[in-house]
Amino acid sequence: SSKARNTEIQNADDVAVLEDCTDYSLAKTISKIEEKLEKGDLPDCVDDDDDDIIPSAGNEIGAEAQIRFLKAKLRVMQEELDNVVCECRKKEDENENLKSQLKDTVEENTRLQRAISVQQSQTEKYRTLAQEANKKSEGLQQEVIALEKVLH
Repeated sequence: SSKARNTEIQNADDVAVLEDCTDYSLAKTISKIEEKLEKGDLPDCVDDDDDDIIPSAGNEIGAEAQIRFLKAKLRVMQEELDNVVCECRKKEDENENLKSQLKDTVEENTRLQRAISVQQSQTEKYRTLAQEANKKSEGLQQEVIALEKVLH
């Protein structure tokens, strides 16, 4: 009994607990747990005889240690879920900001297109006025030349 209890405590100490992890990564934690399972350091969470999560008393690890293991695994998964939810919220906020920027950009583009249209029509108007002024100037120059010939 004492030997089984010591094994249970030793194995429980090997469990990855979230508070002990400074550089947290679900993938790393799961791979470490899987490595320990392959080596036989941690229990299989499913009993082959029945689909009970807690193994029978005859296994090398006790139910209490297995519960600690499962709780630690649950904490790790909950932390990862919290991180994913936080990331999703950040992405949603970023999407909202980008949608707002897009709306502002579209409005600015529309305003600039109107301004360009007005400026193009003004440019065409001034081009027409300049052509008329050039024709009038040419006519007046020819008139001046004609008057100079009459005076000489």
